[in-house]
Amino acid sequence: MTVYVDHMGHMVADTEEELHAFAERIGLRRSWFQDKPSGAHYDLMGHKHALAVEYGAQEISWREMPEKAKVMVRLEAAHD
Repeated sequence: MTVYVDHMGHMVADTEEELHAFAERIGLRRSWFQDKPSGAHYDLMGHKHALAVEYGAQEISWREMPEKAKVMVRLEAAHD
């Protein structure tokens, strides 16, 4: 399982469960979760991007982010 961050301040993961666990680990509130049709994510502000990378998130380009978010949407739908 992997968590991804881009330089636009978005964070996604391979599963929603992993995304929430990682968000909690870096101090994000669950209420900040964005459950969008294009892909569930958290917005990272300020030092949270650097902290996410420090904790193991993979940096990707903003161009790669939509595909990573769609992967998570497809994976979650497959489990329903």
